[in-house]
Amino acid sequence: MGMPKWVEGAVLENIHWADNLFTLKVDAQVDTFIAGQFTSLALEIEGERIARPYSYLSAPGKQPLEFFFYTATDGVLSNALVNLKSGDPIWIKQQANGFFTLDEVPAARDLWMFGTGTGIAPYLSILNSAEVWQRFDNIVLVHAVRSLADLKYQEMIAEFQQQYGERFHFQAFISREVVADTINGRIPVALQDGSLEKAVGRELNIEHSQLMLCGNPDMVKDAMQVLKARGFSKNRRRTPGQITVENYW
Repeated sequence: MGMPKWVEGAVLENIHWADNLFTLKVDAQVDTFIAGQFTSLALEIEGERIARPYSYLSAPGKQPLEFFFYTATDGVLSNALVNLKSGDPIWIKQQANGFFTLDEVPAARDLWMFGTGTGIAPYLSILNSAEVWQRFDNIVLVHAVRSLADLKYQEMIAEFQQQYGERFHFQAFISREVVADTINGRIPVALQDGSLEKAVGRELNIEHSQLMLCGNPDMVKDAMQVLKARGFSKNRRRTPGQITVENYW
C-alpha cells in the first residue's frame, strides 16, 4: 500500500447554520465513493497538515462534494474549517474509506437509520442514491439533536417525503427543547419504552428490520444495549445481524 493520495480542492461555499454547525461545499476531483463512506479533509495549520475523517453528505457522482461539521467535537481542524471562504484551498483524500454502506446491510423489508448531530450525513448520501429505494420497502430516518436550531437539511428530507410518500418516515429527537412533532429525549430511551415505534407507526422486529447507528458513541453504545436486550444483534460479515454501526469520535 502506498501513501494515501491527497488532492487539492477548493471551497465553493461555507454555510453557517448555527454557532457551531456548518456545511462546506467543495470542488475536487476524487475517486468514486460508495454512499455512506468517509474521506479525510486537511488544512495546513502552522506548517503542519492536520487531517480528520468526515463522511460524505453528497451522493456519489454528484458535485459539489458536501460535508457537515460540528466544531465542538474535533477541535483544531474544524475550528479552522469553519473560517474557510469561497475559493480557499482544502486538501481531500482521493480515495474514500469505510464500511457504513448498504453493501454491508443484509436484506430486509424495513431500514431504520439512526443518527445524532452531523451523523445524519452518510444517511443523506445513501438516501440520495437509487439503491436504498430499490432494496427496502420502508425507510425510517431518525435524527437526534440538542435544539431545534441543530435540525438541518429539512428541505431535503421534505423532498424524500414528497417523492416516496408512505415509504419514508422522518422522526426528530430534540433533547433540550420541547418541540411539536419531535420526541423530547434520547434515542435509547425511546427504543426501550416503545415511544419511537408508536410515533413512527412501525414496529422494529428481528425478522423485518435492519438498523444503522451513526454518531455519538454514547448513543450507539446505549442503543446497542437496548436492542440486544430485544434480541437484535450486531451485523458482522461472518454472522449477519440487524445492526450496522459507525462511531463518530
